[in-house]
Amino acid sequence: MTKKFLETQGIPFKEINIEENTQYVDTLKADGFRQTPVVSIEGMPKFSGFRPDVLKQISA
Repeated sequence: MTKKFLETQGIPFKEINIEENTQYVDTLKADGFRQTPVVSIEGMPKFSGFRPDVLKQISA
């Protein structure tokens, strides 16, 4: 849902596939994340999952 939201809003993003980049899973776990997607927006705290409240802020 997060990816689809970003695409429909025309917001550019970088996707990191954790199945292809398994070492990135360790980084996410070290940061305390237990679910995907993990979203990192400059100037904002990282979050995981679908957060329409936060995503709407960046699409405005």
